[in-house]
Amino acid sequence: MPCWAVDGSCIRLRPEYQNHVWSYDFVHHRTDDGRAFRTLNILDEHSRECLAIRVKRKLNSTEVIDALTDLFILRGIPAYIEPGLPWENGYCESFNGRMRDELLNGEIFYSLREAQIIIERWRN
Repeated sequence: MPCWAVDGSCIRLRPEYQNHVWSYDFVHHRTDDGRAFRTLNILDEHSRECLAIRVKRKLNSTEVIDALTDLFILRGIPAYIEPGLPWENGYCESFNGRMRDELLNGEIFYSLREAQIIIERWRN
């Protein structure tokens, strides 16, 4: 969670408890037919748990809000939510790299539905 110093620089504070800080980021991939899809990965920074992965051809701001709203209903509202930025959020970047290494680089997805099922199975 960022905090602004007197000189205008950003200081990133560490999450102190579960549901304190959630982060989200996108990963791009393709199905076997060459069509692109994106995943929206939402993480709890304290527990480093992946709370949700949404898999769609296109993910816009409405999709992000819908995914977060679903999590608010299931888990309560976190103290802070931040989009993933590579220079600020090592948790998201680490998770995304692990997801690519352990799953995406070794799978061929023949349909979006297949990708959704396999990715959710991997998340769990």
